[in-house]
Amino acid sequence: MIESKLLSPEIVMENELLDKKELREDLAKTFRIAKELKIPTVILFEGWGASGKGYMINKLISELDPRGFKVFSIKDATEEERRYPMLRRFWEKLPSNGKVSIFDRSWYREVSISRVEEEIPKKTIDLYFNDILEFERQLSDDGCVIIKFFLQISKKEQGARFEKLEETDATSWRVTKDDHRRHKMYKEYYKAFSEMIERTDSDFAPWRVLDASDMKLTASAVCKIVNDVVKAAIEQRKAQNDDAEWNKKDDGIDYALASDTHQCPILPSVRRDAAIEPVKIKKLDEYDLTLDVGEDEYKTRLKQLQNELFELHNKLYSKKVPLVIVFEGWDAAGKGGAIKRLTSGLDPRGYEVVPVSAPTPTELSYQYLRRFWMTLPKTGHIGIYDRSWYGRVMVERLEGFAKQREWTRAYDEMNKFERTLVRSGAIVVKFWLHIDDDEQLRRFTERMNDPDKQWKITDEDWRNRDKNLAYHIAVDQMLELTNTEYAPWYVIEANSKKYARLAVLSAVIKEIKSRMD
Repeated sequence: MIESKLLSPEIVMENELLDKKELREDLAKTFRIAKELKIPTVILFEGWGASGKGYMINKLISELDPRGFKVFSIKDATEEERRYPMLRRFWEKLPSNGKVSIFDRSWYREVSISRVEEEIPKKTIDLYFNDILEFERQLSDDGCVIIKFFLQISKKEQGARFEKLEETDATSWRVTKDDHRRHKMYKEYYKAFSEMIERTDSDFAPWRVLDASDMKLTASAVCKIVNDVVKAAIEQRKAQNDDAEWNKKDDGIDYALASDTHQCPILPSVRRDAAIEPVKIKKLDEYDLTLDVGEDEYKTRLKQLQNELFELHNKLYSKKVPLVIVFEGWDAAGKGGAIKRLTSGLDPRGYEVVPVSAPTPTELSYQYLRRFWMTLPKTGHIGIYDRSWYGRVMVERLEGFAKQREWTRAYDEMNKFERTLVRSGAIVVKFWLHIDDDEQLRRFTERMNDPDKQWKITDEDWRNRDKNLAYHIAVDQMLELTNTEYAPWYVIEANSKKYARLAVLSAVIKEIKSRMD
């Protein structure tokens, strides 16, 4: 695969001058325009030791504004980083809108160098490939430019470069025992690199495999390719900015079809992964909101469940299994009370409650899932989300904060996000706390009349209540499209707070036992 995709720098340069300063100055201008249009760019370099990755990066950034880019040299994951899903440390390093992230090696380390040296099981490698493709697809869909280079040199050329570097003390440190060991295993690494390129060469993030025999010429080719690709992205962004349909903000609900039964209209085109088949779930109107429990039974059962969860938390910690719990629901449905009862018996060092509000300006400058990747629990810990990534298909959809093309693809993105978490060893369980309109009004009124609870009610709560029909439809669609076997939704009948709290605890315990088994 490497040889079949190999590009000659001479052909890329089309006989232009080898070290053309004007090219790098034009590249700097191109990135200034990309910054104005808020286009983020990821440039990564993979390839052989001594193939010139550092030299290429140095030439690439020579004329760029140093405030606009960051360079990351990727080594093996630390012990702390290994306690999270593989891609988390790379989400952290992504560029914000208009910025550039340059990687000297990248997320491909796990499916190239590490797979040879650590003998990672094939099943795990396959999952890594899948996760990488989904990762790059999400970035590309969000407008990020991804440029991937592989620098190819022969085994003979690599050996000659090692010898030259070792001739002087000033450069000999750059050649390590690992480099010599990998040089001897050239065929094994060649095979791993070839599969890496073949399985992750996509239309949205293609590989550019360059013959790096002539480093100076190759560096010019790198600059030209980056310049051409970013210029094309600029033209595409300008065209999109002028396209009314592309920028359409539509919640997808045909209110003429929406009846008092909250029947869901047909969604606009939603991208779906055929490998993810949602599990059938009831509509909100089909749940029995009269369910209740007596005070004595509540107190007894609550203590029993909390004690059982405490024991299970210890098992999660000992087996290094992370647990992700998502709480969504109507305003005043009792999410805070349910979370309080869920955590009251747990070791506070082993869990974190993550309150999710509107994204900050900084968070808005990244792909929307990034802020959730950064708050994931590490192995053995519990992350509890008071609202979550599902805001994308509810409040962001209905209030027009997300364009139609953004929220319609989000169902698939969130399913894949949760699948990645589960594949990495996590347990994911999701709750929708459901109350009827009358109970919500009663709770709103109670809060308004109680000075100690008035802080819990806002003008936004009342505005949202006016849109309950639209939210009802959106929630039913969300549940239908994202209720999966590996990350199930539990719709909790919450008109009775006591019943709801016991139901939440029972469901968490059930999921832990099931997944641990």
